[in-house]
Amino acid sequence: MNKINFLFVTLFGIGKLKKIPGSYASLATTILLFFLFHVLYFSPNFVLIAIVILFFISLYAVNVFIKNLDNKDPKEVVIDEFIGQSIPICLYEIAHEGVKETSQILTFYFTMFILFRIFDIVKPYPVSYYDKNFKNSFGVIMDDICAGLYVVAVLVLYMVITS
Repeated sequence: MNKINFLFVTLFGIGKLKKIPGSYASLATTILLFFLFHVLYFSPNFVLIAIVILFFISLYAVNVFIKNLDNKDPKEVVIDEFIGQSIPICLYEIAHEGVKETSQILTFYFTMFILFRIFDIVKPYPVSYYDKNFKNSFGVIMDDICAGLYVVAVLVLYMVITS
């Protein structure tokens, strides 16, 4: 059971990569979601529901993983990057259902990836609030959810300004 939990919270070992595991996890998430939406044609609503379910499973799984660790936000836990990166991509797909140019999709996916990494690394408020004040699974996951919501806010602002 511990091995399954380890594979879950590290995204099948991506979190064990020595350098920038969070960025690798975000990139893997971006590629996986592109494949799900634009090759397999999964419903973005279905994927968003799955992400919400994963959030609740992650609260428990991360808690089990960090229970006996001194560092309550270890770098190898990257399921939070998966959830945080998924939010803007799923919401983009829900808001832009229908036929889109591949170049437009790739541009937005790349932009969402870069923005998410910036907000996850820089940690503007309230990202920093959750990161500093909740030394548990909730804090580990919520700072990435806030970073993902910042990406959504920036893209909505961009779309309002350009329309």
